[in-house]
Amino acid sequence: MKKNQKQKTEKQITGNILESRKTMKEIFKDCGDIVFRDFTAGAHIPLFLVFTDNMVNSASIEESILNNVMNRCREEEAEGLLPVLTEQVISGFDVQKAETFEKAAEGVLSGDTLIFMEGSNYALRASTKSFPNRGVSKAETEVVVQGPKDAFTELLAFNLVLIRRRIQDVRLKVKRKKVGTIGKNDAAIMYLSHLVRPDMLAKVEKQLENLQLNGILDTGTAEQLLEKHRMSPFPQLQMTERPDKAAAALMEGRIVVLLDNSPFVILLPATLNLFFQAAEDYYERWEIMSFIRILRYVAAFFAVALPGLYIALSVYHPSLLPTALAVQIAKTRLHIPFSVVSEVVVMELAFELLREAGIRLPSPVSSTIGIVGGIIIGSAAVEAGLVSPAVVIISALTGICTFVIPNSAIVSGLRLSKYGIILLSSLFGLFGFWVGLLFLLVHLSGLSSYGIPYLYPFCSATVNDDKDLADSIIRLPLRKINNHSIFGKRKEKKGGEV
Repeated sequence: MKKNQKQKTEKQITGNILESRKTMKEIFKDCGDIVFRDFTAGAHIPLFLVFTDNMVNSASIEESILNNVMNRCREEEAEGLLPVLTEQVISGFDVQKAETFEKAAEGVLSGDTLIFMEGSNYALRASTKSFPNRGVSKAETEVVVQGPKDAFTELLAFNLVLIRRRIQDVRLKVKRKKVGTIGKNDAAIMYLSHLVRPDMLAKVEKQLENLQLNGILDTGTAEQLLEKHRMSPFPQLQMTERPDKAAAALMEGRIVVLLDNSPFVILLPATLNLFFQAAEDYYERWEIMSFIRILRYVAAFFAVALPGLYIALSVYHPSLLPTALAVQIAKTRLHIPFSVVSEVVVMELAFELLREAGIRLPSPVSSTIGIVGGIIIGSAAVEAGLVSPAVVIISALTGICTFVIPNSAIVSGLRLSKYGIILLSSLFGLFGFWVGLLFLLVHLSGLSSYGIPYLYPFCSATVNDDKDLADSIIRLPLRKINNHSIFGKRKEKKGGEV
């Protein structure tokens, strides 16, 4: 009903070219980048073009539209000219009909060229897009030693091609959408029809259609709106700039959401295990990559727990430390004017400031600021007697552990959780430390992504006969990894039947 009502409110194009031109002029009032071009064809049949300057291929418009129409349609009558243009004259373009002025304006803003003609109650919408772009460059946030180096760009058409060239299968489907209420942005949903779950696909489509926000300019915005547990610091959708990673997700039965003007795509659903996997894991031998994955999980634990554990042991339970270590820590703290908790919090915040400064500064300077700044501040603080050497080591180890994890979104969640455990450890000692870890585990257990438990396959792995455990903390040889994971259709996983 809503769709029919919307269609009724849209103004239909009439055969009066002067009225059509006036209406389009009103729609694009004060829009200096919108070009109107009048010309004639056949027996002096008036036509005009509308397009957005610098968003179209001007040479193609001149050669394929203007020259062809004016030179090859001299004998055509007004009646039936537009169908002739579509079928015989205009070459090299995807040509569609636009029957309302709203659809025509939408086409102009998306980079198409609209052709209006006297006596026709619709306009032709020729695809002439030619956006400024930076081309396909190297991946910057997900760097690998071995494997493809290309990354997504801000142009949706390029990103679709980067995935399509990796999966040359007719079952790879693309559904296009418009998202946002004011700044309508192009979006696309990609999936493999024989693997994707129909209910999951329908839910994603419905969510994209119902996104009520003025402008969705990046996948980061869409990710926050698509997540179910929006108050959680942990991401429930995965983002990547690597086409090979997106292609691998599609072959697992997952869905890829792409947005124009964004060099990242969304992979869904997502579980905690996926955030500890890197594209390079599958390009190296399984033994070394299994060892590195174990290191990532250990590093994640230390990134969350190490500062709180140090506070709990040094303040409340020093007897649990080896005697020599406890004496050494006490000796270095003799002239420190602040409490252990203050030391840890100040050093952790200093490290956060250095991290943020390194991100905002130009790349040639950022690495120098991060390394040199950390060394200078740590050494100066120890020499000044403001913090103990042990706290500097704890903060440095915690920071290094966060760099081991390949996904920045999950690192942000771990960084926030760290401060909660620091608070509980400073109040209740080891009891608070374990309570903090328990709260964290309970929170992660309560999360889900499109019906998939967040801690899968560490829980509920029997649903898929424990096959997904082969690609979890330890990555078994590729022949042992189940091709159809829990994300795909159930019949695909079991019998392999389409």
